[in-house]
Amino acid sequence: MPDFVLAPPDCPRWGAGELLSSGLLMVAEVVSPGSVRTDREEKVRLYAVGQVPIYLLIDPISKTPAVTVFSDIKDDTYRTIFKVDMGTPIKLPAPVDFELDTSIFKV
Repeated sequence: MPDFVLAPPDCPRWGAGELLSSGLLMVAEVVSPGSVRTDREEKVRLYAVGQVPIYLLIDPISKTPAVTVFSDIKDDTYRTIFKVDMGTPIKLPAPVDFELDTSIFKV
C-alpha cells in the first residue's frame, strides 16, 4: 500500500475498494528506517510491473536527502529516473505534468 496515490475519479477498481494500479496517475512513498529496502528497491519494480506511470520516492533519511521521479515504463521497468536533492524543484512528467517544490519535505 503506497503512502500517497493520485488517481482520476473514474479509476478502475479491483473489487469493492482497491484501485487498479494501471489506472493510477502516480504513487509516492516516503522512506522511513523500516521501509528502506522496500521503498528504494522492491516498490520500484512492483509499481513498474503494475504500470503506474509515475513513482515519486521521497527519501529524507538518505545520506543526502533526495526526491526521485521514476517514469517512462518499458518492459516492466522505469526507463527514466530523475533525482534531485531535497529542496530542489522536480518536474513530475505527464500525466501529472507539475513542478513540485521539494522544499516542503525538508524537516
